[in-house]
Amino acid sequence: MSAVAKADGAPAQRHDGPRPGSGSEAVVPAPLLVFGWGNPSRGDDALGPLFVDAVEAMKLPAVECLTDFQLQVEHALDLRGRRRVLFVDASSTAQPPFELQPIAAARDASFTTHAVSPQSILQVFEDIEGRPAPPCWLLAIRGESWELGTPPCASAHANLRAALAAFTTWLPTPRL
Repeated sequence: MSAVAKADGAPAQRHDGPRPGSGSEAVVPAPLLVFGWGNPSRGDDALGPLFVDAVEAMKLPAVECLTDFQLQVEHALDLRGRRRVLFVDASSTAQPPFELQPIAAARDASFTTHAVSPQSILQVFEDIEGRPAPPCWLLAIRGESWELGTPPCASAHANLRAALAAFTTWLPTPRL
């Protein structure tokens, strides 16, 4: 997702809202958020962002795509107004080619670490919003190689293709 400039030319941050009386309309989020994370410079860790790039290229209506290097508690705000969320990450432990499963909010210690879990993001959402998070799934795409400065390996690309094919089946059910 690219930054948008404010009227004064300064970059708008992701969670900036319109100023009262500015005449700007509020942005309604897409019903489905596809959120992938990982480091594109660390081999198969790029699978999350590569998946999101491929979904974004599909130009699907009612789908918003978002990537980052890692999950942060602030990402709980990205769940506002959503009907469904698909979290996507590379995994060294998932069964090949991928695992897709629903996830629920969980209070864990990860929100205080470098590696925040999607379940923790859902818990933060529920804590700040005072209501349940939207239905969420985790797509864990199997990766094998994590070396800095290397591209994803051949098996990771094959797993990515399989995950994208499964996404097109998952997308319409449940209906938005």
